Amino acid sequence: MAKAKKQTNTVPDFTKYVRLFWIAFLGGILSIVLIFLLASWGVFGEMPDHTVLENPKTNLATEILSTDGKTLGKFYFNDNRTPVGYNELPPYLVNALMATEDARFKDHSGIDAKGTLRAILTLGSGGGASTISQQLAKQLFHGEGSKNIVERVLQKVKEWIIAIRLERQYTKEEIIAQYFNIYDFLNNADGIRSASSIYFDKEPKELDVKESAMLVGMFKNSSLFNPRRRPEMVSDRRNVVLAQMYKYGYINESLKDSLQKTDLDLKYTPQSHRDGIATYFRGYLDGFMKDWIKENPKPDGTKYDLYNDGLTIYTTIDSRMQKHAEDAVEQHMSRLQAEFFKQNSPERNPTAPFLDLNKDEVSSLLRRSMKQSERWRHLKYDLKKSDKEIEESFDKPAEMSVFAWKEGKPSEIDTIMKPMDSMRYYKSFLRTGMMSMDPQTGHVKAWVGGMNYRHFQYDMVKQGKRQIGSTFKPFVYTAAMDQLHLSPCDELPDTPFCIEANKYGNPEAWCPKNSGGEYGGTRSLKNALANSVNTITAQLIDKVGPQTVIDLVKKLGIDSEIPAVPSIALGTPDISVYEMVGAYSSFANQGVYTKPVMVTTIADKNGTILYQFKPETRDVLSAETAYVTVKLMEGVTQSGSGARLRGKGRDAYRADYRKVITGYPYELTNPIAGKTGTTQNQSDGWFMGMVPNLVTGVWVGGEDRAVHFPNITYGQGAAMALPIWGVYMKSCYADKNLDISTGAFEKPKNLSINVDCSQTDDDDNSNSSQPGQDMPDDLNF
Repeated sequence: MAKAKKQTNTVPDFTKYVRLFWIAFLGGILSIVLIFLLASWGVFGEMPDHTVLENPKTNLATEILSTDGKTLGKFYFNDNRTPVGYNELPPYLVNALMATEDARFKDHSGIDAKGTLRAILTLGSGGGASTISQQLAKQLFHGEGSKNIVERVLQKVKEWIIAIRLERQYTKEEIIAQYFNIYDFLNNADGIRSASSIYFDKEPKELDVKESAMLVGMFKNSSLFNPRRRPEMVSDRRNVVLAQMYKYGYINESLKDSLQKTDLDLKYTPQSHRDGIATYFRGYLDGFMKDWIKENPKPDGTKYDLYNDGLTIYTTIDSRMQKHAEDAVEQHMSRLQAEFFKQNSPERNPTAPFLDLNKDEVSSLLRRSMKQSERWRHLKYDLKKSDKEIEESFDKPAEMSVFAWKEGKPSEIDTIMKPMDSMRYYKSFLRTGMMSMDPQTGHVKAWVGGMNYRHFQYDMVKQGKRQIGSTFKPFVYTAAMDQLHLSPCDELPDTPFCIEANKYGNPEAWCPKNSGGEYGGTRSLKNALANSVNTITAQLIDKVGPQTVIDLVKKLGIDSEIPAVPSIALGTPDISVYEMVGAYSSFANQGVYTKPVMVTTIADKNGTILYQFKPETRDVLSAETAYVTVKLMEGVTQSGSGARLRGKGRDAYRADYRKVITGYPYELTNPIAGKTGTTQNQSDGWFMGMVPNLVTGVWVGGEDRAVHFPNITYGQGAAMALPIWGVYMKSCYADKNLDISTGAFEKPKNLSINVDCSQTDDDDNSNSSQPGQDMPDDLNF
């Protein structure tokens, strides 16, 4: 019998598997460490060093601040970003961010290990693991992730490294502030400062719980959660944030439930170069800053970048007064324009909106305007089109948005129109310019260069110069009183008067006429100025000579060219609102001219002062002469063409006229000095008004002198310009936060000139028209 084979029990040898496991495990660890080391050394792409982390490169908008601390606007190309500090963020905003984006933010050092492990095990289905620090790293240094899996892993590694470095470099509070400042909330809302302003018209510290929740909800994807395009989706996302805030104990359940039922309550306030407050002033400021930058390089010799360097410009504009000024312009111009369209309809006027021109003259005017247009410049010089091609393009209908008044507000109409027809259309709109200034400091408080900057960009405060009519007359009276020591109570005959030919270079005799051709008796100078009597103004300039008056106005800051002819007495020169306000301010400032100031300080992004203005002043008149001139102009608002400011003459107004004259009756009772002005054919209407601490000038007229009202009723300065001043001042006085004077102008000590002409005025033989009648307050013939 064969011997059975011996069986043995063998134990498997796992040694090599264990060895392979540890080799793989340690190799994996070493590989990960190596990857992190290589990434930190910049092998997979440049990594920020200590210096870059300390000063990360972000484009910062230049901010324009009002004197009352409000943001008027910003200069920027792509990034409308103005950083804020952590202490300017409300607690609800910070809590909403941590509850939604990184609940353990205060406990980790840049990487949330627990969240990362969860994300790996669930393959991301349980939520991402990016901390606030990682998201900041992504925003600052490498942007959106790649679709390539390898690149995405490497980017995530770099993100982790940068996040850890950021945690070492900055405090938790600084990281949160940077994250809020860097994020793009869309609609030019770069950073939390712009976002809170654009979506809610607030500063970040003023945001409430639900507003904070909405903005934090946008961090998920602002392109998707856009409150202007998808409000319902954004509302749902906001409610998720509110739920997270409740989950982590930042708000109670009742508050969460009540807020989740509310609307977004957006107050969309766009911040573009052509929208918002003080647009014309910002247009001026853009040129001012570019000139300043040319003359003031950085310490290293390079130039400041107005749009990216985060400068801060402190201006003299008061945002409240600016708003009152813009509202006054809007209220009156919408009414005045409606009346202008009514009186200048094509049915009534075949050459509308032009008067006094035939069809050939209108065609010639439009062709000149065509060649001066931006459209012509673009087609000729940018696109190299021939003149014939350009001219033909002006007669081809095109889609466009045009300006229109709608329910008293500026608006746009989408239409199809020939560019040539649009030019005629735009010329039919009356334009305006307004500036308000503190005469003692020279600080410009309000600046309105037109009705709508988006459609009418030519600034009628400083760029535009127009004939000033009888607002020039106070300069003539001042020169006469200064040179001849006349009193407002001195009298001159109100009779026809001529200055003979060649006396002042005139080739012919100059014989101005009074409005309405009425004369008779004598008038005090105060009465004559109040009623804008041309013959007496002519007598005064004859006594002192045109050059004396020109020398005076040059000292008062008027740089415009003025010919040395006697007709300047009635306001033939073209002068800007800016110059006129500066000149009139000298009367309110006891004869001292103070150059208008718009910018007080410029600082860099770190707050270092780069520029501070130095006042420019000069003595022009004695305090006595300036005061006497003021008393003369008080007569204009007491019994002359400005008397409607007092509420006088109410019964003389027709009902339809009162509908146009905005704000009447004004019923202002405090001392006011002023002067109206109306030029030939009612082409220009002016009003210059003063109280002791505020001087304001207003002009209204068409772009072309052929665009005007057909009669004096609506075309005089007291109807076109004065109402804007009246509404503006009523609003300023109603605003108890403003300190606008209601007192008398300061009387100089030892006044030797008699300014009380009450007895003389009672005896004056006045033929002037009463306010509201169809007679001009003044005309320069």
